[in-house]
Amino acid sequence: MPHQEKVQAALRKATLEGLVGEGHPVAGFIDVQGVRDSVTALHDAFAHVPDVLHAFAVKACPLVPVLRLLTDAGMGCEVASPGETRLALAAGCAPERIVLDSPAKTRAEIQEALTLGIALNADNLAELDRIDTLRPRDSRSVIGLRVNPQVGAGTIAAMSTATPHSKFGVALDDPGARKRVLEAFLRRPWLTRLHAHVGSQGCPLPLIARGLAALHRLAEDIDEHVGRRQVTSLDLGGGLPVNFSDETTGPTFEDYVHALTDAEPALLDGRYQLVTEFGRALLAKNGFTAAVVEYAKTSGGRRIALTHAGAQVATRTVFMPDAWPVRITGHAPDGTLRTTPAVSQDIAGPLCFAGDVVAHERLLPELSEGDLVVMHDTGAYYFSAPWAYNSLPRPGVYGVSHQAGETVLVPVRTPQPVDELVEESGGRHVEALLTSSSTVGGPTSKGAGRSGGHCA
Repeated sequence: MPHQEKVQAALRKATLEGLVGEGHPVAGFIDVQGVRDSVTALHDAFAHVPDVLHAFAVKACPLVPVLRLLTDAGMGCEVASPGETRLALAAGCAPERIVLDSPAKTRAEIQEALTLGIALNADNLAELDRIDTLRPRDSRSVIGLRVNPQVGAGTIAAMSTATPHSKFGVALDDPGARKRVLEAFLRRPWLTRLHAHVGSQGCPLPLIARGLAALHRLAEDIDEHVGRRQVTSLDLGGGLPVNFSDETTGPTFEDYVHALTDAEPALLDGRYQLVTEFGRALLAKNGFTAAVVEYAKTSGGRRIALTHAGAQVATRTVFMPDAWPVRITGHAPDGTLRTTPAVSQDIAGPLCFAGDVVAHERLLPELSEGDLVVMHDTGAYYFSAPWAYNSLPRPGVYGVSHQAGETVLVPVRTPQPVDELVEESGGRHVEALLTSSSTVGGPTSKGAGRSGGHCA
C-alpha cells in the first residue's frame, strides 16, 4: 500500500476510534510492517559480512513496544543512559546484545554493565582507568574505546561528532593522542573493540566512510604495536542521513555499504566483527504525527493554522527549521486528504512562545477548525521523546498494521493523564516547601507572610 494511502487509512481508523480528535488532539503512529522492512533492508545490505551486530539507537525511539518489535526482528540495542538500558532490558533485549555508549558514565553505570555482560565503549582514557578498578576478571562484557577521527563536520554542526573539538571520544589528531591509545591497548589485553561515530543528519556518506576507514587503520596499527591480534571488533556507530523532502528513502543501507567498501575494502571483509548503531534511518520514515487544527486565523495578511503539534513533539524542527524541515499534509476531520486549492499558511503549535511554528508559509489546502495536519517522517526523535514545555501531557502512540484489507491500531503508549503529569511535577509533595520554611524560621503555612492571596 502506498505511503499516503497508509496514512489516510490510519487516520480514518484513529478518528473513528476517538484516538485523534476531541480529547486527544495529537497522536503518533508507527508503521509496524515498515519497521520490519527497514530492518530487513539493513540486514540484507550487510548479508555478505560474516559477523555483525545491528544495535538500534534507543534514543531515536525510546518506546518499549517499538524496541520489542525491533528485538524480535533481529536487532540489538545501543543505549546511552541507565534509563535506556532499562528500556532495552524491558523489551527483552539480551544483555550481550546491548552496547552502552554514554560519554559520561558513572561508576555505577559501568559496574552494572560489567556485571550484566553488557558491552561498553569507554569515551576517554580516564574512563578506562575506572574500568581497570571495576572490571571483574570473569566479566563477559566486550569493552571498546571510542575515538574521534576528526575528519570534519557535515552541514549540521550539532549532528557532527568527528569535528576537531567534539566532546566525544579520544581526539586522534591531538598531539600524543594516538600514542596514548596504542599504549592503552598494550596495557589492557581485554580491550578488544574500537568505536567511532562521525555523525548522522547532514553528514555525507564520503565523510562518514573516511572516518570509519581511519578507525580500521587504527585497529591495524594497534595490533602491530601490541604484537598480536587484539582488536577483534569495530563499532561503526550510526549515522545515516534521512531524506525528509519526499517519500523516497535515500541514501540506502546498500549505499552506505558501498561507500564503506570504496573507502576501505578491508573494512567489511570479515576480519573484524562489526557493530552498527542506526536509529533515525530505521524509524523516521515509518512514523507520522497527526494533530487537530484548533483554530485558523489571519495575522498581518498571513493565514495561521493553530494546531496541537508544536515544539513539544517537533523540538528540532521548531528551533532549527532549515536543518529539520518536515513534510506536512492537510486532512479533513475524518482523515481524508484535503485536495482544495493550496494557500500559503503557517502551521503553528500550542506552546506559549512566538517561535512555536513547525512550518512557515507552507502551500497547503486551506485549513480550518477541526481539520487534521500530518507531519510525516517523524518515527524517530519526535513524538517518542516529547519536550515538557507548558506541561502538556505526552501524546498517545499507536502501532499501525494493515491486515487483509483492514487497518488495525494497537496502543504503544497511552495518552498521559493530567493526574500523572501532576504527580511527576511533585504533586505528592505539595506542602513540602511550606513545611521546610517553617522549620527555619520562615513564614508558616497558617498565612504568615502572604500578601494579596496571589499564591495558594
